[in-house]
Amino acid sequence: MGSCISKCMPNKHSRLEDHHVYDDDLYGFVQDKLVISQAPPFKVPPTPLSNKISPSPLELSFSSKSASTIFTASKSSASSIPAQFLWPAEDTVRALDELDEPLIDLGGFFRGDHESTLRAAKAIREACLSHGFFQVVNHGIDWGLIQAAHDHIRSFFRSPIETKLRASQKRNGYGGYSSAHSERFSSRLPWKETLSFGYPANSPEETVEFFKSKLGMEFEQTGKVYKKYCEAMKDLALGIMELLAISLGVGRLHYKELFNDSRSIMRCNYYPPCKKPSLVLGTGPHCDPTSLTVLHQDQVGGLEVSANGKWWKVRPHPDALVINIGDSFMALTNGMYKSGLHWAVVNESRERMSLSFFMCPAPYKVVRPPQGLLYRDMNGERKYPDFTWPELLHFVKNHHRADTGDTLGHFSRWLLSQSAVLSCQDPQA
Repeated sequence: MGSCISKCMPNKHSRLEDHHVYDDDLYGFVQDKLVISQAPPFKVPPTPLSNKISPSPLELSFSSKSASTIFTASKSSASSIPAQFLWPAEDTVRALDELDEPLIDLGGFFRGDHESTLRAAKAIREACLSHGFFQVVNHGIDWGLIQAAHDHIRSFFRSPIETKLRASQKRNGYGGYSSAHSERFSSRLPWKETLSFGYPANSPEETVEFFKSKLGMEFEQTGKVYKKYCEAMKDLALGIMELLAISLGVGRLHYKELFNDSRSIMRCNYYPPCKKPSLVLGTGPHCDPTSLTVLHQDQVGGLEVSANGKWWKVRPHPDALVINIGDSFMALTNGMYKSGLHWAVVNESRERMSLSFFMCPAPYKVVRPPQGLLYRDMNGERKYPDFTWPELLHFVKNHHRADTGDTLGHFSRWLLSQSAVLSCQDPQA
């Protein structure tokens, strides 16, 4: 038995051959080959105590009713909350204080001012070393475009349920309409509706086509608005990637070039009022598995972040966008920058909306930290294996529930186990 275990560990020829990931709404058919051993040795870190969430197995059972029927009934219930939406008491502690995250002015950076750029990079570094969240102003995004995006998606969420169900998200899919994620889970459901769709930088018309093909020609203009919105978010995110590189002391264009042909995800969130908000969560505690999130939230508030062992409110600023680091970018820094643990709470009397743009690497790009950063600051020791974004997406959608905590650690162990099994099956290993 011992010899089999040693044989099954990844070696310098270990790779995931013909590892296929399929999501017809976002990626089509992707073939990935991952070589683990070409990177220096790494250790999978334990989950920090402050990031541990009440564990539960991945639930993939369906409700006896459709997701939309459950959630529509829930919203109109004034006296009780359906059991599927109840969360443990320890997961519904509300923040009392506001997070002191930096409000970073990007105006000087976009004008090419050297001192302003260094100040912005320094502020970003301090936030990312701590909790991974900051806000930006003078970001160059037209307010009229942001307002149009909100107006169009508000109209969608107020459409009849039959209209929304035209774009129903498939089980374990990542694109489409979802009501409380009950196409995947049967308990601890989030109190929200979402519409998600892909934004490929090299084929932006796919965003318009999503709305036309899924929802009909009456939503073509919505698709055009979101194509323009995603283009603006991509440009901003690439600028922030440049600042992140400066803050880490690596080549200024390193991350910008890595994400230049990104295939990102847009998610629109609608949180209805809830008569008993202390019993539910709009979104459970999680870290984004993607690389960089650019969020616009309305003025109702509800985003909360975990830092230093407690939860903090993220106050909405009228002209600001919220930025946070995701798991994929944390891996690109070998764990130096933190993927922010956060959740969303709901309001008793007011609906809330937010727009989340998730920048993701192109499917064929390998996620690994720059060698200069690795050997300058970390003695060459790796915390995570090489991987591609479709592999992490596949894991999150099929083998893990993000609100159980430590997605990147669980993924790393899973990836090693897959490589070990393939090595055992390879007669040349």
